[in-house]
Amino acid sequence: MCGIAGLLLADANAQASAEVYEALGLLQHRGQDAAGMVTCAEKGRLYQCKGNGMVRDVFSEDKLRALRGSMAIGHVRYPTAGSSSTSEAQPFYVNAPYGIALAHNGNLTNAVDLRHFLDHEAHRHINTDSDSEILLNVLADHLQATGKFRINAEDVFRAVSGVFRDCKGGYACIALLAGFGIVAFRDPHGIRPCIVGSRPSTTGANGRDWMVASESVALSALDFHDDIADLNPGECLIVTKVDGQVHRRQLIPKEQVVPFAPCLFEYVYFARPDSILDGVSVYKARLAMGEALAHQVVKQLGKNHDIDVVIPVPDTSRVAGMQCAMVLNRPFREGLIKNRYIGRTFIMPGQSLRAKSVRRKLNAMALEFAGKNVLLVDDSVVRGTTSREIVQMARDAGARRVYFASCAPPVRYPNVYGIDMPSARELVAHGRTEAEVAKSIGADAMIYESLEDLAESVRKFNPKLAVFDDSVFTGKYVTGDVTAEYLQKLEDTRNDAAKSKPGSAAAGAAANGTVRDGAVSPTLISAAEAVAAAAAAANEASLASARAAEAAAAAIVAAQAIPTGSSASLVGTSGASNGSANEQEVGLHNAFHDRR
Repeated sequence: MCGIAGLLLADANAQASAEVYEALGLLQHRGQDAAGMVTCAEKGRLYQCKGNGMVRDVFSEDKLRALRGSMAIGHVRYPTAGSSSTSEAQPFYVNAPYGIALAHNGNLTNAVDLRHFLDHEAHRHINTDSDSEILLNVLADHLQATGKFRINAEDVFRAVSGVFRDCKGGYACIALLAGFGIVAFRDPHGIRPCIVGSRPSTTGANGRDWMVASESVALSALDFHDDIADLNPGECLIVTKVDGQVHRRQLIPKEQVVPFAPCLFEYVYFARPDSILDGVSVYKARLAMGEALAHQVVKQLGKNHDIDVVIPVPDTSRVAGMQCAMVLNRPFREGLIKNRYIGRTFIMPGQSLRAKSVRRKLNAMALEFAGKNVLLVDDSVVRGTTSREIVQMARDAGARRVYFASCAPPVRYPNVYGIDMPSARELVAHGRTEAEVAKSIGADAMIYESLEDLAESVRKFNPKLAVFDDSVFTGKYVTGDVTAEYLQKLEDTRNDAAKSKPGSAAAGAAANGTVRDGAVSPTLISAAEAVAAAAAAANEASLASARAAEAAAAAIVAAQAIPTGSSASLVGTSGASNGSANEQEVGLHNAFHDRR
């Protein structure tokens, strides 16, 4: 799961980087492993900065100033397909044709076939394991087919139509074409969200500023209150730089239209509560989930249940937990206090690391648990690691009985459209009944929201949403191309044993002593992170270990002495050098860019 943002300012002399930085910060919940940005200045010249870490770590004030230009696209990442290498931080870049950078949220289900095509027929080199680079090169190949010196909107529409024909899976993309404009498109099923909005130019220039993002919160916070709309499934949006013209077109022929199926898990877990996705307020949907969950609690435990207090697992379940408590007529209390500087745990590599992280992330206040029968409310239960630790924490804090309620149905199948969930056999509900899940996590009872109630909690606010991607609950994949063989390959690459093999992301973490926010970072990219890593090591180890961490930090700081302006090879991917956050001028690619 990732977050994407793109901005085109009406004033050609204005700088877009600062606001894209703000947008990425607002989308940080969608990806904490890496961040990046590409901007476009005069004569089609491109600049980039990307690396592992949080948005605030990757972009300094100086780096933002160096990202020149009135057009920009940005990306925050959780790794799905591929690894946690900085070379796979986005946006990706390819110089031919025309100079294209692309930010992608989602996952391709036919990436293997597309890689073979690009290698054997299109003769395009793919430098990473990321399917985002594959998607970029498919787009580039279709644009190359125009054979034109300068392209127009019609050429772009034809190229994106080709992407829709070739690329299967769930994806929302924003592309920047050097000197031309920004292009956004959403997969034919609309699985991943993508929203556009505009505002009058803030510098008084003629025309309007346009922004595209994964969630509406990024637009509203930056005053893009006009023309707000979700991109429809199979739709492409083009905003041109020279004249500021906006072109939108549905590119899927009527006879080939497939069901609109947005991801249901977006509303349960990923999206911010103050976002609106496909016409549905995430906040209202979660209130409805909490109400439906309360009815499920009564159905399972009876009207005369013995629940004394309802406590949410922060942060995503707060809204639903509050409504659940109100319907049950029980007190709602914040009994679990969260350390906000620990990332989401179900994506963390390795079971022992996830278990440790839960204890560091949450602290149970005994005064809310001691002597009480507690209903814990969470958005979902994936591996069960977090749930198991939280139940034990509640018991350690003195709870008499602990009931666990999930706003989502049992997660029994892997996600193939952009959420890096574990292999099926590592899902706690896979092959287990509710009673067996309760026993596994140590709860007195396990209560799940029904799939029908969950879908209705969203659909009631937009009746047009007749179908959802609910594959993690049902094992039914809306694209229709997910085979048992594909799922087995996914199983082989996603399980903890595979991730711990030498050369894998998790193994790299063990070698480098660096794991951050649920993903592996091969190299720390700032002195601040080095200090944080040293402090964490000192907290957990002996004085000798602390000295070792201090030495490692010193080595990392020394690595930062490499001049930030040093350029890196940009063969197909705009990769950063050696895992460090880098920025460089991508430069002019051909005479096509030499225009105002």
